Amino acid sequence: MLRWILGGREAQGTVEKSAALFIEEEQPKNCFTEMQVLKGHFDIVRFLVQIDDLRFASAGDDGQVLVWNVETGDCLMVLRGHTQQITAMTSYTFIRGGNAHTALITASSDRTLSLWDPDSGNRVQNISDLQSSVKCLLVLDRLGVWLSGGNELCVWNRDFELQCKTVHHSDAGISAMLELPKNFIAAAMDKEIVIFRVNLSGSDIVVMAMRHLADHQDTIHSLININDGLFASGSHIGELIIWDSVDWTIQAFELILWEEPAGDSQSEVRLTHQKRIETPIQHMSSDGEFIVAAVGSGLYVYDVPMKSVLAYRKIAHDSNVLHTMLQDGHLMSCSEDGSVRMWELQDLPLPAEPASSGFFGMFGTFGRSSKQACPPAKKIPELPGLRSLELTGDLIGHSGAVQMFLSFKEKGLVTCSTDHLLIVWKDGELQSQLRSLAVFQKLEENQEL
Repeated sequence: MLRWILGGREAQGTVEKSAALFIEEEQPKNCFTEMQVLKGHFDIVRFLVQIDDLRFASAGDDGQVLVWNVETGDCLMVLRGHTQQITAMTSYTFIRGGNAHTALITASSDRTLSLWDPDSGNRVQNISDLQSSVKCLLVLDRLGVWLSGGNELCVWNRDFELQCKTVHHSDAGISAMLELPKNFIAAAMDKEIVIFRVNLSGSDIVVMAMRHLADHQDTIHSLININDGLFASGSHIGELIIWDSVDWTIQAFELILWEEPAGDSQSEVRLTHQKRIETPIQHMSSDGEFIVAAVGSGLYVYDVPMKSVLAYRKIAHDSNVLHTMLQDGHLMSCSEDGSVRMWELQDLPLPAEPASSGFFGMFGTFGRSSKQACPPAKKIPELPGLRSLELTGDLIGHSGAVQMFLSFKEKGLVTCSTDHLLIVWKDGELQSQLRSLAVFQKLEENQEL
């Protein structure tokens, strides 16, 4: 596989490259040996949303939404209307003529919200009188409404009619939202999580703030659902908190921190409260059992049932990790360094990477609802059950930071980047078989003629 196909570059971060992270060109566990470059955007591409089994949408700083066919790489639609960068995008499924159709909702810095029909390319609805930009969107299918979050939380019906809103006087506003059981919503606002309830009274909808969870000491960057009973939040200083989705109590607390290494870059990195390197949790994903956290340029895998760290790499990329995915036992990550990496959990054949006091200490704090200082890290001389996180594949094609990726399973993996490009990575062996089958079918047709 050619490296830096679209132009060479150095790592964009300050982390020194580690030889342990390089992988040979021969990557037997990496099936993505073919790539297709998709051009159409003229600025940073930040969002990818799946529409159906074959189509997806991309959007970013150029204000355009492009609809693509993942199999052919064809651009099917260009949705124009926003005048500034798009800040959020989600899919929205509705019933029309007895059949389910998927539309797209987009928010932009131009303080508008739009509903798009990806079949016709039309902008079906548009709201242009917002007081602030929307940072996140959440569709509540069972209630038939959707929410927009920014400096205010707004509830809209399927016809894009405002049902109610609540205004917050926070400069940061709402950066992320989750659907919780029993018509509750979790919203990340700076250092706290606000629990809202969406009440239905006849045709009226009211949203009310029920609880403020102020246990984080710094800005919350990531908020995810783990399963029906748990959700998790991650902060700028490496706080990972697991919450009960029903009573909103803390089920586990982890503080990821370590000491700045001195001297040789290969020397041991000890974990301590002193001389701490910033360990912001930029992104998290979960398969219902494990959590993968992107922490600085590293990756951490947390076992939720066991309430313990399962595996970690303090340096997984050459720069900050921006997006992760844990699906069907496969772990993937992408970074500011322009790469997409594939990882495998393996039993440790050799002694594990040294881990001492302060790293992922489990603190079983239950029922805490007011702001408290972070508990002191307790020393863990050994971490039973610790596994290694081994690099099995490295997808090199982008010349800028890879913002996120979208998996279509056997149809391929889509990535987007600051280089204005999208790349569809495909299973080379499968594509070769499909091409051979197509040739045989064509020969049979010709013989029949």
